[in-house]
Amino acid sequence: MTGFVFLDKDENMTSFFAASRLRRIFSTKKVGHTGTLDPMATGVLPVAVGGATRFIDFIPDSDKAYTARFLLGKTTDTLDITGTVLTQSEVTVKREDIEKILPLFRGEIFQVPPMYSALKKDGVRLYDLARQGIEIEREKRKITVYSLELTSYEGKNEFEIEVSCSKGTYIRTLIDDIGKALGCGAVMTALRRTRANGVDIADCITLEALKELCEKGNTEKSLHGVDSILPYEKITVTDNQAKRFSNGGELDTERLKINPEEGLYRVYSHSGRFLGLGEITQDKTELRVKRVYVEI
Repeated sequence: MTGFVFLDKDENMTSFFAASRLRRIFSTKKVGHTGTLDPMATGVLPVAVGGATRFIDFIPDSDKAYTARFLLGKTTDTLDITGTVLTQSEVTVKREDIEKILPLFRGEIFQVPPMYSALKKDGVRLYDLARQGIEIEREKRKITVYSLELTSYEGKNEFEIEVSCSKGTYIRTLIDDIGKALGCGAVMTALRRTRANGVDIADCITLEALKELCEKGNTEKSLHGVDSILPYEKITVTDNQAKRFSNGGELDTERLKINPEEGLYRVYSHSGRFLGLGEITQDKTELRVKRVYVEI
């Protein structure tokens, strides 16, 4: 079987473990996820199965959306509720106080990545350094928060926000910065990714539901076409061109009846069959094979 499973990852589960569960369900070694979610986070995690794994590197890191909860009056070393408590303070903040400072965190802002992250310094993951009690200086990075809304009050100083943001945004850090702006500190208590790689949470399936499909022999119903997650323009070729492309041959752009622009393209046969990814290079004279689609 070949395709993508749009997984709704469970809480307290690593992305690697989630992918390994799919290896057993689909009885294949060729499984890979398209990014990571922290163990405490739930939500959208596209996982490639079979021949789809050959296309993971061509899925760009895109904008994302989250729902997150946070608790005021506490900070931890990991910036979430699972970490060691660093400070605790009395909270006198009201909902309207939070609403007033949220505009500071919308639009283009700078953010310092947390020490407990998968970023590397001289080839070493920051979280490995953090676990050794080592903290290093990190450069601020520009990110974009497209929308940030306070959606509910959970009681006992716990609130919920919805965030739409650019790639590379750390919601834990955003919440920590909000806590600093309020003067009382804040820590993330829950995180749910609701959109990533163009995939919406409404289109995702849980491991439990996937297991039920497997038991009924309907596992293939959980698979989405490889091309469904590739955000590139479409080119349709003739039968002869399709045969040449599938055999690894380049195609003359003058014969494709397109206005060639440099970049990657999804290539389809005249009958609509996905053939793979092609690339038009700088001289714009050829469509070269970047990756051929093969069922596994």
